[in-house]
Amino acid sequence: MAGPQVVIIGAGVVGAALADELTAMGWDQVTVVEQGTLPRPGGSTSHAPGLVFQANSSKALSETARYTVEKFMSLRTAQGDSCFRQVGGLELATTPERERELLRRHGWLTSWGIESRLVDAEEAMALYPLVQSPKVRGALHIPTDGLAKAVDAVEVQIAQAKERGARILDNTKVIDIETVDSKVTAVVTDQGTIPADIVVSCAGIWGPRLSRMVGLELPLTPLAHQMAWTTDLPSVAGQQDEIVRPILRYQDEDLYYRDRFGGIGIGSYLHDPMPFKADDIRELDPSQPMPSELAFTQADFDPAWALSVELIPDLADARIEHAFNGLFSFTPDGMPLCGPSPDVEGFWVAEAVWVTHSAGVGRAMAEWLHDGHVSSFDVHEFDINRFDDYQLAPDYVLARDCRNFVEVYDILHPLDPPANLRPLRTSPFYEREKALGAVFLEASGFERPQWYEANAPLVERYLGRIPTPNDWAARHWSPIVGAEVIATREGVAMYDMTALKHLEVTGPGAAAFLGSLVTANVDKSIGSMTYCLMLDVDGGIRSDVTVTRLAKDRFQVGANGHLDLAWMQQHLPADGSAQVFDVTAGTCCIGLWGPLARDVVQPLTGIDLSADGLKYFRGATGFIGTVPVTMLRLSYVGELGWEIYTTADQGQKLWDTLRAAGQEHGIIAAGRGAFNSLRLEKGYRSFGHDMTFEHEPDQAGVGFAVKKAHSGYVGEEALAARRGQGDRVLACLTWEDPTSTVMGKEPVFSGDRCVGYVTSAAYGYTIGRNIAYTWVDKDLATTGTELTIGYFDEHIPAVVSDEPLFDPGMDRIRG
Repeated sequence: MAGPQVVIIGAGVVGAALADELTAMGWDQVTVVEQGTLPRPGGSTSHAPGLVFQANSSKALSETARYTVEKFMSLRTAQGDSCFRQVGGLELATTPERERELLRRHGWLTSWGIESRLVDAEEAMALYPLVQSPKVRGALHIPTDGLAKAVDAVEVQIAQAKERGARILDNTKVIDIETVDSKVTAVVTDQGTIPADIVVSCAGIWGPRLSRMVGLELPLTPLAHQMAWTTDLPSVAGQQDEIVRPILRYQDEDLYYRDRFGGIGIGSYLHDPMPFKADDIRELDPSQPMPSELAFTQADFDPAWALSVELIPDLADARIEHAFNGLFSFTPDGMPLCGPSPDVEGFWVAEAVWVTHSAGVGRAMAEWLHDGHVSSFDVHEFDINRFDDYQLAPDYVLARDCRNFVEVYDILHPLDPPANLRPLRTSPFYEREKALGAVFLEASGFERPQWYEANAPLVERYLGRIPTPNDWAARHWSPIVGAEVIATREGVAMYDMTALKHLEVTGPGAAAFLGSLVTANVDKSIGSMTYCLMLDVDGGIRSDVTVTRLAKDRFQVGANGHLDLAWMQQHLPADGSAQVFDVTAGTCCIGLWGPLARDVVQPLTGIDLSADGLKYFRGATGFIGTVPVTMLRLSYVGELGWEIYTTADQGQKLWDTLRAAGQEHGIIAAGRGAFNSLRLEKGYRSFGHDMTFEHEPDQAGVGFAVKKAHSGYVGEEALAARRGQGDRVLACLTWEDPTSTVMGKEPVFSGDRCVGYVTSAAYGYTIGRNIAYTWVDKDLATTGTELTIGYFDEHIPAVVSDEPLFDPGMDRIRG
């Protein structure tokens, strides 16, 4: 039986990879449509310098880069040449700050299983002899990095796909994409109409134009960055190989370099952003330069040239032979855009993918189409459905995309908030929080307090219990964070929880619908709460959610982000018996927690908040003063208390009512820094950090959320076959040194062998130890096992510890 008819739009390095991977899986009705002439059709692939550096804080980006390296190494042109020159990569440090950053990057690579080493200045200049600068302090050397021959890779992959039966149509322009009842049916080109069940846009810088044909606004901006090729350098004139020395990054000055026979290619991000509208990209014309190559602006390049001559003195005897401003794709969070349209069945995208990750993304997309999920990589960071509506506003996309261009080589702290478009979203408590000296970071677009300067006097009270971490961990930190932790444990605190995604599921079929997606029965009494998981079709964790039944046909879902909403919408029953709504913008939430929480709130409400009146993991509706509320008895900080919800218009009144009533009990407002420490002491997982699509529940320590008595949900059968099969598990490490707080993604070692990596970490002010949750080899996840964490140039001794570290009997939370 014939498979689905697939049309891939765009035969750059991504479209070619997808066609190759899909046909290798046996798909026999694949058509590739390309407006240009193959193998150099005129998009970003055609002029891309091809540098593949695998170091990245994103595990998915590093892994897709590694796959790209491995695949391109295996591809051979008709002449027998490899499509990849594995000459290694060299990332230079010319400042003390960059030296430290290279230690961190070395840690990432070690965590993801990619070989690298740190070298001193002398060895760095020996590896790249043209570099002769006293500024060089050292470098990071990645032996498996190198130069991707992107055009050759396109030619070879397209040829392989064609041999398996794919139809390749170049010089064919897409005019429209036809749909019937919100489902793609055909691609209309200037050469005729092609029937299609699935259309995948791999159009790169033209992606927004293609996606708009089906009503999808793609958050992508083409931006130009400068590329210049020099004449031969006298010292290497006549060099026969295109590339001999490693590819080179000079990130302190936003520059990179690669060989080109006897000359050098210089790429620059040093200039101001140069955004360009996809609709304004000129048409293909063989008599003109490629549409992705804009006119070179010499004045923008002059600083880059001066810095390059300073780094590579031989450039003083060369000149620029050919240069242009080349268009590449940028997104608001710097990640690719992959996956199915939320609104049009059969329309998929694989956009904003650079050559570095191209073959890996091609593999991921082929698996996604073939199996309904991606098995080779965790691509939740790539999913096109991750964006909220506010992130699709053209002004937002442009501003954040330009900011990502500026920061492409910057040293970024894990907690660094975006510097522009703030404040973007604010909770109803915002003005009150500002009055208390809140220090805000950004979460889901919301301004969310990290700590409050008004709590500074508490630091003196808890003197001796709040150690100062190392300089990196001390960024976006204050001793007030520790004071807020202790004050929560000993008294009562208010936490702004508004930034968390709040969904409502309604309708007569709501219970059955939710039951088909989650790992536990939610068809229980009104007021019941259930912690459960949503799984992918392969049994991997898509999210952890809290489901509360508010009425017979109405449920509240505490979710992790827009991906959860998109997943639920994708599975809504065809008969319309259930609906799902994002109510985040219209609601707000205060987490009121601590041993004195009941003393504060019980006098304000008629809801019986005694231990037996509103039991743990139960919810109730009523009033706090004059404010209508939904109170859910749960706690992610491990203390007695409630999440208290109301509508946005009542939020400030709720805040004022609780603050006033809490004065006699020493109530404080506390921030996310304290929250993170408290939740790690309690062992609560954070989706996207501690567990992702690639993990199954038992591995992640949340197998208790999968109930044997419940069945019929997505991923159930796959999970049954998969449970207990993973090589790694999530384990808790602790250590005594109060100054050696880590930040996440650091490698974990047993002896000299890397056996895992850190997911979340914080200092535990209650237990007096540092905490790191880590994925480690299963046989090492035994209490008492001694391991070390690689942190910059340190190896921190740590020990596997029983969890939860705080209140394992749940006495405080159930009190």
